[in-house]
Amino acid sequence: MPRGDGLLTHNLDPDSPGPQDACGVFGVWAPGEEVAKLTYFGLYALQHRGQEAAGIAVSDGSGVVVYKDLGLVSQVFDEASLASLYGHIAVGHCRYSTTGGPGWENAQPTLRSTSAGTTIALAHNGNLVNTLELARQVEKLGLDSGATNDTALVTTLLASRPDMSVEAAALELLPTVRGAFSFVFCDEDTLYAARDPQGLHPLVLGRLERGWVVASETAALDIVGASVVREVEPGELLAIDENGLRSERFAAPEPKGCLFEYVYLARPDTTIAGRNVYAARVEIGRRLAQEYPVEADLVIPSPESGTPAAIGYADESGTPYGMGLVKNAYVGRTFIQPSQTIRQLGIRLKLNPLREQIRGKRVVVVDDSIVRGNTQRAIVRMLREAGALEVHVRIASPPVKWPCFYGIDFATRAELLANGLDTEGIRRSVGADTLGYVSLDNLIAATEQPRNRLCRACFDGVYPVELPADTLVGKHVLEGIGRRADQSAAPVARAEAGEPSNPGRHGGAAAGHDQDGDPALAETAGAEPTRERR
Repeated sequence: MPRGDGLLTHNLDPDSPGPQDACGVFGVWAPGEEVAKLTYFGLYALQHRGQEAAGIAVSDGSGVVVYKDLGLVSQVFDEASLASLYGHIAVGHCRYSTTGGPGWENAQPTLRSTSAGTTIALAHNGNLVNTLELARQVEKLGLDSGATNDTALVTTLLASRPDMSVEAAALELLPTVRGAFSFVFCDEDTLYAARDPQGLHPLVLGRLERGWVVASETAALDIVGASVVREVEPGELLAIDENGLRSERFAAPEPKGCLFEYVYLARPDTTIAGRNVYAARVEIGRRLAQEYPVEADLVIPSPESGTPAAIGYADESGTPYGMGLVKNAYVGRTFIQPSQTIRQLGIRLKLNPLREQIRGKRVVVVDDSIVRGNTQRAIVRMLREAGALEVHVRIASPPVKWPCFYGIDFATRAELLANGLDTEGIRRSVGADTLGYVSLDNLIAATEQPRNRLCRACFDGVYPVELPADTLVGKHVLEGIGRRADQSAAPVARAEAGEPSNPGRHGGAAAGHDQDGDPALAETAGAEPTRERR
């Protein structure tokens, strides 16, 4: 299995990663098609959502086989492995770890056998907030799940109902699962998809000429030639088999789609709730220019996530748009530690300024967000060293002040720069001449979604799914390293009229990963891919 560098979409500083993406899920029911290859290409389109591990499970009607390993989709699979995965149903996953560490044991899809002799393979995008409660259910049933992630717990509980069909078991279990989940799962005969009642992360349904597809983003439907039918509704369970498509509700919908998907997570060519993400990001840039104009000679993006907003800023302000920073797309995770001299250069491993473009100019640099400020600080210094007369930083999201417990791995609250500093303090910290964040109202307006249908918790601290204050939450909770949603660590967030707030449940510590190094493959770099049949 090839190892080494892998392409990361956003991390410019490997020692201080930005907010890490949610996972990507893909499922297909298509007799007569090469479903493993369709899933492979679908996962390729979702690679930005998770780069730690990838896996595909396939059913041929008589059994379910899964092949998964650590690494990028292109590293895990080749022609031979895909050829061994034959059938008419497939479920795929590309992982960034949210509950459970990045080791092989947490790669997905997870596989469990039922007492009836069938098999369930399940892939999950999101993060659950009642993981310990589910673990207690498993323990009470006398089951040994060996789970170190929330996905394995759900799979075990689905398989634990011997007198029920998988569909009936799902309708009984899903109302007890709390948090963010877009599940795609299958048994020998049926493909299933389910989305949490808040619809926190996207999940879409597509149509093939000879089948159906479900995926995290519409871009994955495009790459396999599927037409978009609709989004899977919040609180909906879909079942697809030889009799067609069935839809059932397991909970009343309470839509609260993740606002950060529009800022950063989703591909720009994806559509969420009818709004193209690229168009939303350009509009964010326009509104940012209206809120924070400045006399300048050049608008440049922080590659690549700041590009659409920079285009919008330049268009609205009338300031020329251009490239000022060149990104090396081939520098990703590496097992070769840089020397002290190279390490001191920081993000220059990944970014280099176009000095001729920058020298003697007043520059506006547009980025998607500020988490710790390390990347922006390094970029400002780099631009000044390249001869910029002034450096004005513009951010296409409001200050990130709160951790996410629903599938985005931010820093801990203590590490969030905006948690302890106002805008002027942040400006001084990163060394910019001026700093401007788009307002929350303008960000919401750019999405064209109603405010009350969006989760804005990382910006305003209002969490739509109540956090368990009396139990551990966090990425490693099943591995004994959880953190509490500490009531005392944060003030009570503002509650909007007509919306419930969760006083004292706003989480002083994030569900974050070890910030001291790259969470990629170091634990089990020598692990071989596994092909399981149940």
